[in-house]
Amino acid sequence: MLKILFMGTPDFAEMCLRALVENGQNVVGVISQPDKQKGRGMKVQYCDVKRYALEAGLSVYQPETLKDGAIQELLEQLNPDIIVVVAYGKILPEYVLKFPKYGCINVHGSLLPEYRGASPIQRAVIDGKKITGVTTMYMDKGLDTGDMLLTREYEIGENTNTGEAFDDLAKIGAELLLETLDGLEKESIVPMPQDSSKATYAEKILKEECATSFDENSQKVHNKIRGLYPFPGAFCYHNGKVLKLCESRVYKEEVPSGCAGEVVGLSKEGILVKCREGAVLLTKVKPEGKGEMNATDLINGRKIALGDILSPTL
Repeated sequence: MLKILFMGTPDFAEMCLRALVENGQNVVGVISQPDKQKGRGMKVQYCDVKRYALEAGLSVYQPETLKDGAIQELLEQLNPDIIVVVAYGKILPEYVLKFPKYGCINVHGSLLPEYRGASPIQRAVIDGKKITGVTTMYMDKGLDTGDMLLTREYEIGENTNTGEAFDDLAKIGAELLLETLDGLEKESIVPMPQDSSKATYAEKILKEECATSFDENSQKVHNKIRGLYPFPGAFCYHNGKVLKLCESRVYKEEVPSGCAGEVVGLSKEGILVKCREGAVLLTKVKPEGKGEMNATDLINGRKIALGDILSPTL
């Protein structure tokens, strides 16, 4: 059985680590990002991978850096046959990539070479993709450029948001990882080079990108809202305050007249907002200083009215 060193940080990675442990794989150690202080009290919080690894009785290491041979001694001590990397958050230096006999493999949330980079799942939803998936690949010095091992497709529904896609793809990734390890050990997988001419890049989501303009067609607005949910969240301004947009639908009936961003309908279904083309129905929102709520609660509380304008800027 292969000796596995696992490197990962968030919940997407935790699902893969859990699969390895529950499948009886020989995980000799876990490396995650250093702990961070969060919240008003600035309390130290463990990442998902560290939390689960400790529960499973695994040894956890959290180096501040990997540069300049920082973990060379640890690698020699653990002597892994293979390193599995899932959303670790740092680039692996060449000495790490070359250390294990079976190399370093990565579980990536897209069908490579599409959506290389930091935010593949969010970008696929924002772009209105109907199909995405998971790829396992060998790692090299480039950013998600290594030879592909196995892939599996995933269908993105019309109203699927990033959180839902994330959970589904994490499960798929965990299953695909186990298949990949089995195939590598049996030498039944033929690595396939990526066609870099077809590569696209999924840039990190920046806060300013989350400001939402309705001066687009309704499908684009809907894709952005679901693509940014649950984090970091699409938002606009209403009466000088931030209104986070949590859930929407493309309105498929005749749209009342109005300008882009204007509230043109209020009903038990939600808040109807005119777009440049068509309209979206907001069904769940989060007003500034409040928790998430059904849009009807905002309507019933008379906190929004016909003719109000939702704008990306103050």
